[in-house]
Amino acid sequence: MAAQLLEEKLTCAICLGLYQDPVTLPCGHNFCGACIRDWWDRCGKACPECREPFPDGAELRRNVALSGVLEVVRSGPARDPDPDPGPGPGRGPGPAARCPRHGRPLELFCRTEGRCVCSVCTVRECRLHERALLDAERLKREAQLRASLEVTQQQAAQAEGQLLELQKQSSQIQNSACILASWVSSKFCSLLQALEMQHTAALRRIEVAKTQALAQARDKEQQLRGHLEAVARHGCRIRELLQQVDEQTLLQESQLLQPPGPLGPLTPLQWDEDQQLGDLKQLLSRLCGLLLEEGSHPGAPAKPVDLGPVDYRNLTFDPVTANRHFYLSRQDQQVKHCRQSQGPGGPGSFELWQVQCAQSFQAGHHYWEVCASDHSVTLGVSYPQLPRCRLGPHTDNIGRGPCSWGLCVQEDSLQAWHNGEAQRLPGVSGRLLGMDLDLAAGCLTFYSLEPRTQPLYTFHALFNQPLTPVFWLLEGRTLTLCHQPGAVFPPGPQEEVLS
Repeated sequence: MAAQLLEEKLTCAICLGLYQDPVTLPCGHNFCGACIRDWWDRCGKACPECREPFPDGAELRRNVALSGVLEVVRSGPARDPDPDPGPGPGRGPGPAARCPRHGRPLELFCRTEGRCVCSVCTVRECRLHERALLDAERLKREAQLRASLEVTQQQAAQAEGQLLELQKQSSQIQNSACILASWVSSKFCSLLQALEMQHTAALRRIEVAKTQALAQARDKEQQLRGHLEAVARHGCRIRELLQQVDEQTLLQESQLLQPPGPLGPLTPLQWDEDQQLGDLKQLLSRLCGLLLEEGSHPGAPAKPVDLGPVDYRNLTFDPVTANRHFYLSRQDQQVKHCRQSQGPGGPGSFELWQVQCAQSFQAGHHYWEVCASDHSVTLGVSYPQLPRCRLGPHTDNIGRGPCSWGLCVQEDSLQAWHNGEAQRLPGVSGRLLGMDLDLAAGCLTFYSLEPRTQPLYTFHALFNQPLTPVFWLLEGRTLTLCHQPGAVFPPGPQEEVLS
């Protein structure tokens, strides 16, 4: 209590804080040196407490005795004993916590400014601010901190749980990936071994068949050479007898002369490509189809695609192969099926309503387009041995055997034909069609080009002979081979063989 009274006696009446550099006026009142000078600048030279004027020309002098007392108070003022000087829970700042501006104990908390204040601060600076006792504010802040700590701990626990779950999922993915990679490697290893075995066996069969066929050829060659030698000796003997002067010798020896026996027809060598391949050709075709198909079922609706840059080919129809009801025009670029025939067909023409192109393909990547006047047409490619005559009840033979592949465009559907088997497809516009042939990849793809570009069907095969585009038309139909400026004409069959 004595310390508190002492502090009140040492308080400046202007700033309400402990004196700072105290000075004494002639009237005896004391003030802070800075506070009195500021007061005089604003209110004139007079004592703030008794209003006695300050003499002109007088100077303020520092109160040495009061300054010494203040130093003693600030360094260690006498206090009543405090049984619990520590801050402790629920207590305010310790006994040394004082306002840095007024030197008074910090008893309140200004929520507006967010700082601890003394009683003088509340009167002068924080009068209109929201204030609270330090103990009450501490309890409130402690409750907030405990709630925040609980939330933080919950978030930490949640983050740790998610981290463990993430690590678990990552471990499962790694294990699953290892198992999948091992399984795939094992399956592909087995597949490669099976393919290698099939490859070796097929090459061995081909080599054995080739050896046998060439042995037959050598035996037949020896027979032919022996026959040629016998014929040469017989001819030489005849010429000698013709030069004989003695009639008796000519007559006797001519009776003994026996000509060589007649030469029979040349028997074809035992060589059949399909027999050498056996089921391997069909097996590889199916395998290529499974591996190269883009994951879509042939009968599923086709998706729009972009053909991109292609090797476009300008083609022409071959008049020699055209059926006698076909009329070619526009420099063999267009064909029309008419009821009236042009007379008997030539030796190379189709008995069926078909026509081939004058060009063929043995290697490379090729693309061409066809414009049809209506449905009921068939587009395809074939090997050179495609029959020209009718075989069976069908009016065409494109795709009916193993040497051709075709797409039949009907009014309400499409049919992809090969080796006598048909794959029925949904119907699309068949007026403008494209054909893409990639011999290296073993792919033949048909496209519909209107109203948008979309693939229709893809054949996968091991093409081992030259392929020629071939077409079938119903009566009244017209087909036009589309040309593009700058596109090249591929070589014809004879030119390709010579090259």
